[in-house]
Amino acid sequence: MPTPVYDADSGTRAGHNELGRLPEWNLTDLYESPDAPEIKRDMDWLETACTDFARDYQGQLATLDAHGLLDAVLRYERIEQIAGRIMSYAGLRYYQITTDGERAKFMSDCQDRITTYTTSLVFWGLEFNRLEDDHLNSLLGQSQDLHRYKPVFDRMRAMKPYQLSDELEKFLHDQSSVGASAWNKLFDETIAGLEFEVNGETLSIEGTLNLLTEQDRSQREAAFHGLATVFGANTRTFARIHNTLAKEKEIEDRWRGLPTPQTGRHLANHVEPEVVEALRNAVVAAYPRLSHRYYRLKAKWLGLDRLEVWDRNAPLPTKDDRLVTWDEAERTVTEAYAAFDPRMADLAGPFFAKGWIDAAVKPGKAPGAFAHPTVTDAHPYVMLNYLGKPRDVMTLAHELGHGVHQVLAAGQGELLCSTPLTLAETASVFGEMLTFRKLLAEAPDPKARKALLAGKVEDMINTVVRQIAFYDFESKLHEARRHGELTPDDINALWMSIQAQSLGDAFDFAPGYETFWAYIPHFIHSPFYVYAYAFGDGLVNALYAVYEEGDPTFRDKYFDMLKAGGSKHHKDLLAPFGLDASDPKFWDKGLSMIEGFIDELEAMEA
Repeated sequence: MPTPVYDADSGTRAGHNELGRLPEWNLTDLYESPDAPEIKRDMDWLETACTDFARDYQGQLATLDAHGLLDAVLRYERIEQIAGRIMSYAGLRYYQITTDGERAKFMSDCQDRITTYTTSLVFWGLEFNRLEDDHLNSLLGQSQDLHRYKPVFDRMRAMKPYQLSDELEKFLHDQSSVGASAWNKLFDETIAGLEFEVNGETLSIEGTLNLLTEQDRSQREAAFHGLATVFGANTRTFARIHNTLAKEKEIEDRWRGLPTPQTGRHLANHVEPEVVEALRNAVVAAYPRLSHRYYRLKAKWLGLDRLEVWDRNAPLPTKDDRLVTWDEAERTVTEAYAAFDPRMADLAGPFFAKGWIDAAVKPGKAPGAFAHPTVTDAHPYVMLNYLGKPRDVMTLAHELGHGVHQVLAAGQGELLCSTPLTLAETASVFGEMLTFRKLLAEAPDPKARKALLAGKVEDMINTVVRQIAFYDFESKLHEARRHGELTPDDINALWMSIQAQSLGDAFDFAPGYETFWAYIPHFIHSPFYVYAYAFGDGLVNALYAVYEEGDPTFRDKYFDMLKAGGSKHHKDLLAPFGLDASDPKFWDKGLSMIEGFIDELEAMEA
């Protein structure tokens, strides 16, 4: 599908013409258009391939030799690749304009057909998990090519104690397109369609949230009230979505025998519950040393006795309020990557040059930012809502890090490239750190250095403290939902119960803030995803400390880690760096970097 490049002056807010030309996705590397003959060809192939796979292998896995099982794995992998290409194309088109009925229909129709075709494959994981351990180990020992897929098999077999009957698993698979995914789409479309009135101007959610980082406090307050008014008016819808999804999860977890609402996420992330608990406890214990201390400093800088929630992301009074053009953002991030290793910049180059980034804010576009890996015989795409703020430059560095990681991991193939969420943030947060260190080194004076340090501390607090607070909110919500329907007021109360604890005594919480749980997409799309951000930040802080120690082999080991994708456990990936995430002291190392930045900021006040 040929796509134009958006000029920033066609954006949704005045002043965007200062940003330069903002790129839009070119999705033709996947398919030319929704009615391209290649889509029909691939859909037809997929239908036949799924039918043939079930005919050839259902009830037969226990009889296969190593060569036969490898052939089955390779055929299954190809099916995943073709289905992934179709859904990547449909999804990326949809997220460009979620309010477009044709795009929504196209994605839903693709999802429905693929769900129908792949129902015949449900037996694969169930029957595979019934193979005897000794038999499977024997086959793995006979074929190195088959043994390469052992991490995939390990993740499959981790679900063995929790799998249901073949019939029930098929039912859940068939029902999925009208279950969680339908509620996900309702959430996305509702959020994208919301309009917010701020000082006589009608804005999207991205434009309104952006105002919370304005220098003018009255603008921030007006944006807050605009958000609170609309969230409050829609809270019944958002509460219904949360109630339904949490109950659906509770029912499925109960049938599977999963001991906690978080267990499924831990299994998917291939991380031990005690490691996540150690991370959570370390961060909560550090709240007073991190967020509480920092926000007391911030209140002083802003000349306020108390902060309001619309001051949380306010820039410092000394901060340069100019907009960062797209060309400058590209140059800054690319140079930071190149200074670490020219290979990083080379990998990032095609994202800018070949239409792999969609940057402009547009009506109906999904909020936030992400990097989508698509499939291993294509390439990733990055979505941004670029408004020219310094934080947007860091978001570019973050998402581009994901993209570089996904390009490198693609060599593992479709089944092994996907990185668990806990490790998926590694390259993204590292890319942010490289960009920050470059800007800090180039700071022209102490005021500029202070603004950069404060901005980085706030980003790290948002990545670590706030995400663990989100994790605690989700934990409370899912536990409460087990005991009955939750009213909007119930959810509001759960939200507020963790806010003062995480943000500290410098804050007041204006009426309306209790509804701000409503717009956070991770709660809807990926329950308990959020701790991965804190995991990734702590991991990268520890990695960066090793890098600063001057290990001459660090870069090669770092690239090897990214190339591994999902083929290794976090213990094996971190071992070459002398790190171990299962050691509770590991998390204190990462948190100490944030403390060090706050120490430096406090010293500037002396």
